[in-house]
Amino acid sequence: MNETEELGRIRERIDDLDARIHELLNQRAAAAMEVARVKLAADPNAVFYRPEREAEVLRRVKERNSGPLGDEAVAWIFREIMSACLALERPLRIAYLGPEGTFTQAAALRHFGHSVKAEPMGSISDVFQEVESEAAEYGVIPVENSSEGVVNHTLDMFITSPLQICGEVSLRIHHNLLGRGQPLENIRKVFSHQQSLAQCRGWLDRHLPFVERVPVGSNAEAADLASQTEHSAAIAGLAAAELYGLDTLAENIEDEADNTTRFLVVGRHTTKPSGDDKTSLLISTRNESGSLYRLLAPLAQHQISMTRIESRPSRRENWDYVFFIDILGHRDDPELAPALAELQALAGMYKELGSYPQAVL
Repeated sequence: MNETEELGRIRERIDDLDARIHELLNQRAAAAMEVARVKLAADPNAVFYRPEREAEVLRRVKERNSGPLGDEAVAWIFREIMSACLALERPLRIAYLGPEGTFTQAAALRHFGHSVKAEPMGSISDVFQEVESEAAEYGVIPVENSSEGVVNHTLDMFITSPLQICGEVSLRIHHNLLGRGQPLENIRKVFSHQQSLAQCRGWLDRHLPFVERVPVGSNAEAADLASQTEHSAAIAGLAAAELYGLDTLAENIEDEADNTTRFLVVGRHTTKPSGDDKTSLLISTRNESGSLYRLLAPLAQHQISMTRIESRPSRRENWDYVFFIDILGHRDDPELAPALAELQALAGMYKELGSYPQAVL
């Protein structure tokens, strides 16, 4: 068999596989529509998106994958399949910290897929308001960066908001220097969000030490300004370069090789256990010696792993603080529930912000 014949045979097999995949996709979509019919018959206000169910599906996808496609690639494909099928039931409205072209938009699409109606908001408080008012089903906001720490505004919103955390997204952040094709020596000003400027401080010190660094509201806004301003550049993602017609002058200029930002998904509903979950809490205690140690003792006694703790002013009185805590497990887990009950009895303020699946993608 010559090369042309062999390639023809392989392409015929690919065409046959494509047809079978297509048929299976339509069968899956039909099953999703049947799910919608059953749910609506039982409850006209049924909730279609179930974070725990989708996390379980994506975990199984990665567990059974044998290649040659990588785990992340296969999970991404199934993420988009689930997104398209869910849109047949009822398209989700997702509010995210905008504008368009930000990393928060990328996080929202990574978590929900591209078949949702994603709406950019002007501030973190606007995202919360959009979900609280039921104008959107879910919201996506940044909460912490691996090198620059927490986003305080996000934590502060949880003090008074009734919303629940329904999921999380961990996004590897690559920063790029974007401009209109000019050499670096012609740049006089660099626009970016203050967090991105901080994450690229070392690179800027080495390559653009005398250039003015201008903090703006978002990296997308920075790209927009760079597209209109002579002798300027922006630090932003590649999505912003495409959106605002900029060239990539330098890639991956972040100082930390594993620079990652964590985002939270907030909604109005609680999430059932998925088998690999986190629980976030808001607690307070009296300002006296050993009070925090005593408050956290139930977690140690029940061998519960705490992955994060942050303090913020309570807004009730001067020098009064609340603590944001992430722990492993779901609040309904038999191992965790007794520890939470003991912690609640000890705390001056106790608020469960949500139990939710750990990031899969």
